[in-house]
Amino acid sequence: MLKLTPAERSELRSEAHALKPIVLIGEAGLSPAVMKEIDAGLSSHGLIKVRVFGDDREARVTMYDTICESLKAAPVQHIGKLLVLYRPKVDGVKETKLVKKGKGMREVTIVKPSASGTKKPTVSKVMVKGNERVTQGGSIKRAKPRQSSAKKSALGNA
Repeated sequence: MLKLTPAERSELRSEAHALKPIVLIGEAGLSPAVMKEIDAGLSSHGLIKVRVFGDDREARVTMYDTICESLKAAPVQHIGKLLVLYRPKVDGVKETKLVKKGKGMREVTIVKPSASGTKKPTVSKVMVKGNERVTQGGSIKRAKPRQSSAKKSALGNA
């Protein structure tokens, strides 16, 4: 079983908050097919939620421990009938968020549907500066400069 520090566990709990359960365990319990699905989910996502339908808390705790032991996963959280599991992805490549703040160039894909609606949409990749945005129509607009208060600028110069 994988061990996590309290700080890592807290961060994973906050990430898992928005997730929906991808595996549901019914009255059949932990069958080999369910274990295979949990393994596939951990391999592709790394962090997953599992919902257990059953009122027996001890049975859920033993399922949780069994899953963690057999799949070499870390227990993150067990709240009610939800189990949160974590295992680092196999490929070792960490996901990076593509949202960049501030200045710099970024590539944006623009997809425009055809005028008639029967032909393929046109796809173009455009480099956009940090102060530009792409409108819903696909054109590029530059951000307006921020307005500054006359009072604040007068106070700053004094």
